[in-house]
Amino acid sequence: MSDHVDGPRSMADPSIDLTDIYAFTSPEDPSNTVIVINVFPGAGQNAWFSNAAYYTAILKRVQIDGIEKKAAFSSVGSEICFRFKFESLERTPDDGSLVQMGTCMLPDGTTLKIRVGDIRGSSTYDGKIRVYAGLRSDPFFIGWYNEPTLRGGSNLTQDDNVLALVIEFNTRSVLHPELGSLFGVVGESSPVDKTPNLNAIPRFDWAGRPELANYLITIPGDVNLLDLWNQQTPYGVDPVVLPLFRERLKKHFRIWDMKDGKRDWSEEDLNANVNIFLNDFLLIDVSKKTTDNSNLEIEKSVINGRKHTTGGGRTLDCNAVDILLTWMINRDSGPFLQSPATQATKKAEIKFPYLAAPNTALLTIEKSVELNLSESQLWKIVGNFSASWNSLIAEVNSTGTGPDAIRTMILTDGRVIVERMLTKDDSIKTLKYELISGMPVSTLTGVLMVLPAIKGSKLVWKVNYLPAGQGEIFVRQELITWMNAGLLFLRGIRINK
Repeated sequence: MSDHVDGPRSMADPSIDLTDIYAFTSPEDPSNTVIVINVFPGAGQNAWFSNAAYYTAILKRVQIDGIEKKAAFSSVGSEICFRFKFESLERTPDDGSLVQMGTCMLPDGTTLKIRVGDIRGSSTYDGKIRVYAGLRSDPFFIGWYNEPTLRGGSNLTQDDNVLALVIEFNTRSVLHPELGSLFGVVGESSPVDKTPNLNAIPRFDWAGRPELANYLITIPGDVNLLDLWNQQTPYGVDPVVLPLFRERLKKHFRIWDMKDGKRDWSEEDLNANVNIFLNDFLLIDVSKKTTDNSNLEIEKSVINGRKHTTGGGRTLDCNAVDILLTWMINRDSGPFLQSPATQATKKAEIKFPYLAAPNTALLTIEKSVELNLSESQLWKIVGNFSASWNSLIAEVNSTGTGPDAIRTMILTDGRVIVERMLTKDDSIKTLKYELISGMPVSTLTGVLMVLPAIKGSKLVWKVNYLPAGQGEIFVRQELITWMNAGLLFLRGIRINK
């Protein structure tokens, strides 16, 4: 989905995983342009930027080299860069809370100091450039599942947060559109200078147009090329590997074209589309206004042999996935392919920093299992706060009884999980607890309920939580693995009646 978790390297460290890039006309001041780089998919409440990475927005002037079947763009001139770098966490002297500071190097080489999470951001003395860095609600949304036939569902990034980098600048003073108003925009994360063992890696991750990596380069069953793609140079993919990616895109473009059972792209037009997407950068014409529907309008116009009428780009409320898939599947000649997800968790705001405030609603996982045990037999196991009924547990130690009892679980891999009992009601066979430490969450409460079932009894296990430190997708999987191990262990229990 978009550029979230796009490859083994970025999955290993979500703080370097660039999820999306946006470029749009400022809703506060139409004379300004806004660039947004988001990293850290499913960021937890205490997620931080890496101090071993640069985060850079790279703009470059673009020219149109051909139209229709010879459609092509190329970048010209020098790069215009905004480069963020962050320091290690510090504790404030007043209350000891953690804070992260950083800088943004501007195109002229000067720097702005940044305090992560400061909603005011930082500005140049003349107010022509301002930047922000911090946790915000993820503006990306997707309701399709990448299968042989499209299947719709709820937003896969519902309630997720990201770490956002926002840059707003006066268009005329920074880009000089009188020399050419069409620009490419790319975001990347790369190793800081002299980082041990990383100097040979040119970059961790980069992104231009939405969905190139996870929807167009990768389809289940193909060799994963994402790490190789992520280390290519924006505006200049290595000619040696270019044929490899060209063939991959052609293959996948043909697959997308036939998703509706009919061919809408001639081979020549498909090749033109491949040429455009291989030169991957988000296109924006800063002399024209961007809208929620203008994404890819410039590229489409060039292939269709007409002049573009919008600023292209990508706004925070842009339905980028459905715009792309409709173009790929029916070339806009059929119905617009609207998934069940019609907007992100929160819509964008009209004031800087434009991304909505972080989501703080608790997330929920609920699991259940029916067992060939009586209710009392099952409750004797799961209602005992000192009992071990999970195959991942090597040892359990407990202190106290009743509410506020503490149990310390040493896992088979050496990790330690500590939980506190909140309430226990034998009459309705319900136990509530909270996590103290051992999982990547800022808060977690769990409920175990034993209910009657046709063949014996049923255990319902529900947890409410907020991720912390790791991406939500990883936290959720860790919790699901933990819960499934417990339920599987219970399935194996046999009690003589």
